[in-house]
Amino acid sequence: MQSFLDRYFKLSENKTTIRTELMAGLTTFLTMCYIVVVNPHTLSQAGMDFGAVFVATCISAAIGCLIMGALANYPIALAPGMGLNAYFTFSVVKGMGVPWQVALAAVFVSGIIFILFSFLKVREMLVNALPMSLKMAIAAGIGLFLALIALKGSGVVVGNEATLVHMGEFRLPVEGQPGVYTPNWPMLLALLGFFIIVVLDYFRVRGAIIIGILGVTLLAVPLELTRFERVVSAIPSMAPTFMQMDFNHLFSGSLIAVIFVFFLVDLFDSTGTLVGVAHRAGLLENGKLPRLKKALFADSVAIVAGAALGTSSTTPYVESASGVAAGGRTGLTAVTVGVLMLACLWFSPLAEAVPAFATAPALLYIGIHMMRSATEIDWNDMTEAAPAFLTMVFMPFSYSIADGIAMGFISYALVKLCCGRSRDVPPMVWGVAVLWALKFWFLGA
Repeated sequence: MQSFLDRYFKLSENKTTIRTELMAGLTTFLTMCYIVVVNPHTLSQAGMDFGAVFVATCISAAIGCLIMGALANYPIALAPGMGLNAYFTFSVVKGMGVPWQVALAAVFVSGIIFILFSFLKVREMLVNALPMSLKMAIAAGIGLFLALIALKGSGVVVGNEATLVHMGEFRLPVEGQPGVYTPNWPMLLALLGFFIIVVLDYFRVRGAIIIGILGVTLLAVPLELTRFERVVSAIPSMAPTFMQMDFNHLFSGSLIAVIFVFFLVDLFDSTGTLVGVAHRAGLLENGKLPRLKKALFADSVAIVAGAALGTSSTTPYVESASGVAAGGRTGLTAVTVGVLMLACLWFSPLAEAVPAFATAPALLYIGIHMMRSATEIDWNDMTEAAPAFLTMVFMPFSYSIADGIAMGFISYALVKLCCGRSRDVPPMVWGVAVLWALKFWFLGA
């Protein structure tokens, strides 16, 4: 077996060992396993069954990891993406009133388009055509969007008729007892969880996010904010979400835009992660990623499989960099993560016991990492900075990733045109900007 693994994954050629790859896989798993808790909590707010989404999350992640590792031989793990699940729930289902079954169909179609585009090299053309400032702004804007979701869900930010939003109260009045107050525990625990994750990350503790989530959950038990009965149980049924996609009315104007956003966001997220992690692992050749088609195929198949199982788009995880830092250089690292994801299937009671305010710190923390992309924007060139800024702020303020991306494309084309630099705008950006403008004018936001 050792000889087979060495030959298949080219361990000696990549100057690594089975033990190193297994430890790298465990490291990556610990840094990203929070998704098996956060994703079901996010999609359940769209009306989906928690247990079924939990199973779909584990299996779709395992499928993506196993294909990436066995076929492309890269130490890059996949799972349902943060940001994409938020767009699925809060923008498409709750914002547009689209049934989650139709939204799953949109994810499925975007995955099919991914497969076709991967083989036709259109995917690379799209990535290369989009200006760097918009790429970075999309990532940073999603970070702000996740932060707003986290703050709103934990009660740190609440609604206000006069100012639209304001900060929540640290103490809440006790009903029926004038002058008596009780601590706003969900808000306080969410903030505590965030600082726990930040401090653990600073000291490079593996699994900082999942430790923060579980720590807040344990503190919530004696406060009777959640119930914790057992850790292991039978695997929940997938029937509530399995093959529940509804393709009726999918190709109307608004839903075509939804498919486009699923495709576009995952396009830059996945490609950027693939290149970034591969660069850190020293796997690029002349600045290019070898076996790119196989890596993109793994990503695409995972999206299609995830939609069929009952979850939003699956994408490569930047947390894979932690496994690379631990020495992971081959697909055996990704395969290890896939096996561990399957092992999570028996721990659904633990995931269900986690309250929403315990996952909020993870969303807020991930927002920090995504905001780092803003440093790559040329803020000295106003024709680049202004469209990027609009992209970023429109996502949280319009509560829509799609509207933020749309404003980015439209403003980029208009600003460049008005400043006499229309030649800087790629034809593909012009086309997308015009389509978004027509969509807003005739179909609304």
